[in-house]
Amino acid sequence: MAKVLVVGGGGREHAIAKAMMTSPQVSTVYCAPGNPGMVPDGIQTLAIEEMDFAGLVNFARANTITLTFVGPEVPLAAGIVDYFQAAGLAIFGPHQAAAQLESSKVFAKAFMRRHHIPTADYRQFHELAPALTYSREQSLPQVIKVDGLAAGKGVTVATSYEQAATAITTAFAASATVLIEDYVTGFEFSQMVLVGGERYVLLPTAQDHKRLQDHDLGPNTGGMGAYSPVPQITPAVIEQTVTTIIEPTIAGMKAEGLSFEGVIYVGGMLTATGVQVIEYNLRLGDPETQILLPQLQSDFYQVIVDLLQHRQPHVQWQTAASYLGVVLAAPGYPGPVKAGVPVPSVTGADYASVTGTPDQLVSAGGRVMMVTASAPNLMAAQQAVYQQIDQLAIGDLIYRTDIGAKGIEQLH
Repeated sequence: MAKVLVVGGGGREHAIAKAMMTSPQVSTVYCAPGNPGMVPDGIQTLAIEEMDFAGLVNFARANTITLTFVGPEVPLAAGIVDYFQAAGLAIFGPHQAAAQLESSKVFAKAFMRRHHIPTADYRQFHELAPALTYSREQSLPQVIKVDGLAAGKGVTVATSYEQAATAITTAFAASATVLIEDYVTGFEFSQMVLVGGERYVLLPTAQDHKRLQDHDLGPNTGGMGAYSPVPQITPAVIEQTVTTIIEPTIAGMKAEGLSFEGVIYVGGMLTATGVQVIEYNLRLGDPETQILLPQLQSDFYQVIVDLLQHRQPHVQWQTAASYLGVVLAAPGYPGPVKAGVPVPSVTGADYASVTGTPDQLVSAGGRVMMVTASAPNLMAAQQAVYQQIDQLAIGDLIYRTDIGAKGIEQLH
């Protein structure tokens, strides 16, 4: 029987570990560091941090781990896959050079330009003064991006020149390179792909909700909820995304000697002129994973093993239901948060920044849990989730009350 190690400690890793647990081939799933909210699902958490590569490799060797799956972007950008491969261990994720597609906005934009992948026009700057001058000459809104990992929060859509100047100044305090990008309007969606060299498996399409508050107001977050499938993203749009973005990305990575086994996540925008890439991630999205993996009817462990061997997996997804999930966060998120806030224990929920014991969880960071439901349609799934939340003692925890609204609008 196989033993699987999942690297990371959040809701995405909880969902990955649960999906691995359902495989008849898997006896044990470990999660490092995991969190106490995972324990009731039979997941074994480890006191090894996700950046302790030596500690993780030593554990994998000592416990004959068959497969390691990396959840978060920071260890990927730091080269965890290269480290494991050098130790002769099977691991699913991009190596450090390929992970630049997420870890460097400049690398990603130049890559898309080289391979004719549709994305917004941009200019990059290394000095503040020319960037400010350029910004003042461009129309509004403008998109300002930091070149580097920013946990889904490194992008500012500036609607005034003052806001743009502040964002550019702040960005230069964090990074030596800043991008100013044309603003593109359209409908955002997440399209993830599991990749093994030239083989790939498309996940169902999802939509994440980045803003903190209802009606997409408030600051950007790591994601406050998601739903799938997305009515606006028709089979024709998915086909266009595959032919103009996904296949050219995989071919481009191969042409540049950057082929890998892992995830390509296209943050897409359906515009009036077709689909464009807003950004790439090279790992599964959080919170989308929590509503996508439960839709898989095949053996997730086998899918990953096949991709590692560059075999085309046999994959079946459910097509009868809509899935929707709502994130609950500690008060203050995405700024400084209150720690130690009680978090309810809910069967089936995915847990993130929590500590304490499985039956007495408390907050230890921003996003603490995600409650999900599936139903025959999106409206019913939305109602089911909010009915669940209404019955919980959530105290000071915060959440959005309109997850899925854009998809439901399309249906009426």
